[in-house]
Amino acid sequence: MSLDVRSPKLLDLIDPDAQLEQLGTGCEFTEGPIWNAEGEFLLFSDIPANQMKKWTPESGITNFRVPSGKSNGLTYDKQGRLVACEHANRRVSRTEANGTVITIASHYEGKRLNSPNDVVVKSDGSIYFSDPPYGLTADYGIEGEQDLDFQGVYRLSPDGQTLTLLIDDFDRPNGLCFSPDESILYINDTERMHIRVFDVQSDGTIANGRVFAEEEGEGAAPDGMKVDGRGNVYVTGPDGIWIFDTSGQHLGVIQIPERSANLAWGGDDWSTLFITASTSVYRVQCKVAGIPVP
Repeated sequence: MSLDVRSPKLLDLIDPDAQLEQLGTGCEFTEGPIWNAEGEFLLFSDIPANQMKKWTPESGITNFRVPSGKSNGLTYDKQGRLVACEHANRRVSRTEANGTVITIASHYEGKRLNSPNDVVVKSDGSIYFSDPPYGLTADYGIEGEQDLDFQGVYRLSPDGQTLTLLIDDFDRPNGLCFSPDESILYINDTERMHIRVFDVQSDGTIANGRVFAEEEGEGAAPDGMKVDGRGNVYVTGPDGIWIFDTSGQHLGVIQIPERSANLAWGGDDWSTLFITASTSVYRVQCKVAGIPVP
């Protein structure tokens, strides 16, 4: 593995001799990884293939759900139920304990969502998700037109009854994650090549948006994003995974041989970083742990 070290602080987070391991390949475009701590497996999406995949050390990559609704971002709620952003169905779904898949968000003010993309669950059970139009194409969803004239980020209340539009001035809102204490919400804008940061209010809404960090380069852009237990931000970008400290200082890049799309913490102590990149899935061991899910 190669590290592009921009600050010596990067070496407090990852060993320069750490090995980047390819866990499997042969997919069409991998996305949305999430670690299942109880089952000790990784789930991820292969969007164009319309499949949700599962990786275990014993079996490698196998099919988990086919069709998947061309799922993208995946996570678990506080009850351990799988929550998925489904491009083709233009919805956020939840898998109940009995295996039934239900819709928990598909419309805003009577209009269909664009194509829910990435998702995170707050400790109070509320669900935050981004809604760019990437899934309104044949490859990554189903070709169609937007009903809404904006690309929003939303909050679904813990009881699942109220969908609130948090912000609508993004070009392509994509990855999102909370700071460890959930006082800050990070949201990146793929087209504008930057991450914005917002203060989370007591009612779950967001305020005081400002640019936190910017990327530059070609071949990839801000997409999936996570924080570690110290609050450092890890986000996909040109050449691999860009890492920023809490002040927005760029510490460096974990270089990946394919275009990285998303990432997730996992493993026994949540210090393994799983990375979905084009046709493959990778992992690398870090010195710090991420935020456990759920």
